[in-house]
Amino acid sequence: MLIQFIAFYVFAAVCVGSALMVIAARNPVHSVLFLILTFFNAAGIFVLAGAEFLAMTLVIVYVGAVAVLFLFVVMMLDINFVRLRQGFMQYLPIGATVGALLLVELLLVIGIVVDSPDAGGLGGAPMPPVERQSNTHALGALLYTRYMYLFQAAGMVLLVAMIGAIVLTYRVRTGVRKQSIAAQVGRHRADAVEMKKVATGTGVTL
Repeated sequence: MLIQFIAFYVFAAVCVGSALMVIAARNPVHSVLFLILTFFNAAGIFVLAGAEFLAMTLVIVYVGAVAVLFLFVVMMLDINFVRLRQGFMQYLPIGATVGALLLVELLLVIGIVVDSPDAGGLGGAPMPPVERQSNTHALGALLYTRYMYLFQAAGMVLLVAMIGAIVLTYRVRTGVRKQSIAAQVGRHRADAVEMKKVATGTGVTL
């Protein structure tokens, strides 16, 4: 039990420190690398909590796809970060206000849990024994029953964000040959293949 406590505090300390370095690092590539370190330590905390499915999902999806994609985008795009930082002080009051609101909400939640210990279990569901049902099965059953509508709403938000990103980045360019799937599928054999009868001895020899 002592080793688990030590491992938890080590993972938590590295996770918080690397999360702070994500926003404090001047080099965006270093920020992405610190983000990957944060994901790995959060996955370690999930493993200590017995949620190995969430840990593997965090490593495979976020580290293996999202963070690597961020790294490639940051390294490939020619972004003038000095120019982007010029308007930092302009948006600082708005960012500080949002951060203060989030901090107040977190303090309210922590205060409610501390004052009334029974309030912490109101939003949760009883966890079945691991021998009878794995935590992956329990998570799926809870996600697709109690939180089904919220799960679908999250999917719709991601779908709208994806469509919005495509619309914002789409550019119409003239003079560019484009692929027409309907024309390819609707093409007949007679339009693409022509049969020629070659007489004997009139062919091309190499």
